[in-house]
Amino acid sequence: MINKIKNFFSKNVIEPDVDSATPEQIASAALLIEVMVIDGNLDEQELASITATLSRMLGTTQEQIDELIMLSREEVTEATSLYQFTREINEHFDEQKKLELMTGMWRVAFADGHLDKHEESIMRRVADLLHILHSDYIRCKINARDGS
Repeated sequence: MINKIKNFFSKNVIEPDVDSATPEQIASAALLIEVMVIDGNLDEQELASITATLSRMLGTTQEQIDELIMLSREEVTEATSLYQFTREINEHFDEQKKLELMTGMWRVAFADGHLDKHEESIMRRVADLLHILHSDYIRCKINARDGS
C-alpha cells in the first residue's frame, strides 16, 4: 500500500503544483486512510470524514480522493509498515500537531458509529510510533468521540 499511495501522490498531488502536499501531509493522509480501510468496511460516514479531512489537508479533487481510497482499499489486506509515515510526522510535527492528527484518526474510526478492534489496534500502534503518552492518547479518543 505504501508504494501505491506514494505513487498516487507523486502523480496527482506533488508534481502538478509547486504548493502541493508536503511529506508530513502525505504521511497524515496515509494514516487517516489506513484507519478508514483497516476494518474492511467502508461506511458512508467514514468516507465523508476522510474526504473532508483530505480535502482540507491537501486541497485535492474528489476524483483524486476517490482514486486514493480505491488504491488503499485494494491494499488493506497486505502487511504494511506504518514507520515510514510516522517517521515523517515525528520529524515535522510538534506535539500539538501529533495530537490533532491522532484526534482526526479517532474521528475517522468513530465516523461509522462502531469502533472495530482493528481500528483500535492501529490507533495504538500509531500512538506508540508517534511517542504519544497514553493519557494524551485517551484524551484524543474522548475528544473525537464527544465531538470536541
